[in-house]
Amino acid sequence: MHRWIILDKPSGITSAHAVAKVKRLLKPQKIGHAGTLDPLASGVLPLALGEATKTVAYMMDAAKAYEFTVTWGQERDTDDSEGKITHTSEKRPAKAEILALLPQFIGKIQQTPPAFSAIKVGGKRSYDLARSGEGVELKAREVRVDSLHLSSSGLTRGSIVKDYAAPTALAMDPRLRGDDSFVCHCGKGVYIRSLARDMGRELGCFGYVSRLRRIKVGKFDQTHAISLEMLEEMVHKGDLGFLMPVESALDDILAIDITDDQAIRLQRGQNVVLPLNAECSTMIARSGGKLIAICEWKESRLKPVRVFNL
Repeated sequence: MHRWIILDKPSGITSAHAVAKVKRLLKPQKIGHAGTLDPLASGVLPLALGEATKTVAYMMDAAKAYEFTVTWGQERDTDDSEGKITHTSEKRPAKAEILALLPQFIGKIQQTPPAFSAIKVGGKRSYDLARSGEGVELKAREVRVDSLHLSSSGLTRGSIVKDYAAPTALAMDPRLRGDDSFVCHCGKGVYIRSLARDMGRELGCFGYVSRLRRIKVGKFDQTHAISLEMLEEMVHKGDLGFLMPVESALDDILAIDITDDQAIRLQRGQNVVLPLNAECSTMIARSGGKLIAICEWKESRLKPVRVFNL
């Protein structure tokens, strides 16, 4: 059981709860995940089983993509729909205002994480401090947003489909519009809740995330994802075709083929002399089609960093 499984986490449960369910079904010796999702969030949660856990660190730095809905007119202490209302506004942003604002949130930006987050402050989780009523002041940090745009697939309150391509009464009158949906592609460390909060403040109307779905982590997108219900059904049928190879998380790293003798040396933790004409310093070593190790290459020597027992 050395594989990746791309779980479609449902909203309403923690990532830890989802991991526990998968562990109970598949019974792997080890299990880890690449990037926690908020309880209210749904979507792509890559889980590493067995030897695949050695590649989790490479997925943590992967680019991510989200679909999310912002409800305007309120700010909440959690920056999502579970929190207490802290500010209100009767203003609703027009489409032109939103489009003019979006470029400010693209590129390398300074972002303050939500008070209700897992960041540690003085050895304690920020969300624990916030829940106990202690004031939490988190420092802004630089994050990267690759793209951010309005999505026409979102729904307003009352399930009215918004189509910005057609000037409907709903689109023309901002007072009738309470929600807007967006798609964001970003680097690690971006908080979508903070993005919604900051957009609301800049627009002068306040806002919070009312729906959040992660649609991609690295090369894994929602087309690879399997629900907990489907997972349970397939496991009971003995069908494990949804599992993905360990090296699925390493597709962007140069792979080289080595001999059996060289593979044995790497598996023993020994360096291998291998003259190459390559610019990269991190490589995957394979032998006979089998993943052997993730290596550092320097001065014509391969040094094993992560050795796999597959």
